[in-house]
Amino acid sequence: MKIGELAKRSGLTAHTIRYYERIGLLPFADRDQSGLRDYDASILNWIEFLGRLKETGMPIREMLRYAALRERGVGTEAERRILLEQHRERVRTRLAELSDCLLVLDNKIAGYAGTTTRMKDYDAAPPERRRKPAGARRANAR
Repeated sequence: MKIGELAKRSGLTAHTIRYYERIGLLPFADRDQSGLRDYDASILNWIEFLGRLKETGMPIREMLRYAALRERGVGTEAERRILLEQHRERVRTRLAELSDCLLVLDNKIAGYAGTTTRMKDYDAAPPERRRKPAGARRANAR
């Protein structure tokens, strides 16, 4: 498939596909008789996996490390597994953090709906704003 078709099917732009090739995230494509890139459909699975890694926050340098190990093939499975296990742990930690944030949001929303008791006095009403005294001078920025 040509780069335009790959872009359409993968959701990446042609520019991104060329960039990923250049930096080593994607293997170089075969070329047809006209010199145009000609991709095998199996690359879509790899692109989808890269998208998942990116979506879960894997830094590009680690994605490149994984891609290099994958390219080397047999004998790198243990290293690839370790890399993915480490990333999985970071994802789990981030999920726990997001879960805590979601709980706070849920409680705040429930408070606005009147289904829970306010926990702090200042949460029930905004704090009173104090005005600067008349004639107060601004400090000069130096």
